[in-house]
Order: sequence, then structure tokens, then C-alpha cells
Amino acid sequence: MNKIKLEILGLSSSQSQTGSFALVMGEEGRNRRLPIIIGMFEAQAIAIEMEKIVSNRPMTHDLFKSFAESFNFDLHEILISDLKEGVFYAKIVCSSNTTYERFEIDSRPSDAVAIGLRFNVPIYTYESILSEAGIVLNELEESSESSSEQEMEEEQAPKSLKEYESEELELMLEEALNNEDYEKAARIRDELQKR
Repeated sequence: MNKIKLEILGLSSSQSQTGSFALVMGEEGRNRRLPIIIGMFEAQAIAIEMEKIVSNRPMTHDLFKSFAESFNFDLHEILISDLKEGVFYAKIVCSSNTTYERFEIDSRPSDAVAIGLRFNVPIYTYESILSEAGIVLNELEESSESSSEQEMEEEQAPKSLKEYESEELELMLEEALNNEDYEKAARIRDELQKR
């Protein structure tokens, strides 16, 4: 079966399930999207890595990476491998540097993507999965989607952050990271980058 490469387009609050997020991936170079509903903690783990926020203590997916590297395992790819009764399945494809044996480890897609981001490996799926669960956007919807994303980004940055001096924001950022409030840290970092 031919694999199709995916890229992460973003995360958004799920309108269908409270407390959940939609991980939106797109077929590389095409207009098909694959939304997968994931939990809040997994969404946070993905967002932290996408935003390159460094926490004071390793999170679970960071621990997995350290563990794999310590025992000489290489990750090769993440594969969204199956869809059964509306539930996605994934595999983490890796190998041992000592035996060169290749393994496929069963995983939830959210964990697989969070780990894959940390190893900077490609994400794939099959045509059958994209055909069944993918969404095709026409050019008008794509243009509307990008303007909606921009509006959401502007709304998410609290106006009160604009009132602080850069030095105050730096202290607030450090405090948010110490408290492991990564969403707040991301908003503060975004405000600092705008300046």
C-alpha cells in the first residue's frame, strides 16, 4: 500500500466534544485534510513541541525520547495506520541501532504525533484512510480557513498583554513556564515576538 505524507496544519478546540481538540493534518501539496479528535493533554504536548517551548521538567513524550535515545533506538516514521468504527490507530516505526531490527509499536495517533515531532520524523497515512475520513477543501474554503486562523490567533492574544513592558513579559513568561502553564507561556511568547 502506498503511503501519503501528512503535515500538521494546526490544533483547534473541538466543537463536537468539550475539552477535546482537533489535530488537523493535511496531505502534503494537496487540499485534503485529516482531522483527528484528541485529548487536552496530548494537544498540549503537541503544541509545546510545535512552539518549541522548553519546560523545566521533561514531559512524558520527552521522557520517551530520552529513553529511546539512551537505548539506541531510532524513530523512522509515524503511520496513521487504521480507522475502525471512527477510531484512528497509529504505529511508531523504529529500529534498534544494535540489532537493526525494525519494530512497529501500536499507539494512539495523538501520542505518536507528539513523539514524532520530538524526533522530527515524517507522518504518513494510507489513501483508504484519507478517502474515508479526509475532508477536501476547495480554494474558497482554503482562503476562508487561513483568514479564520489569523482571526483566531488575534483573538487568542489577550489585549492586556499589550499593556506590559517587555521586561515584565519576560518575568511573566518565566513564571508561566515554572508553573507549567504552557498555553499562557505561548501567548506571552507570541506577544514578545510581535515587538
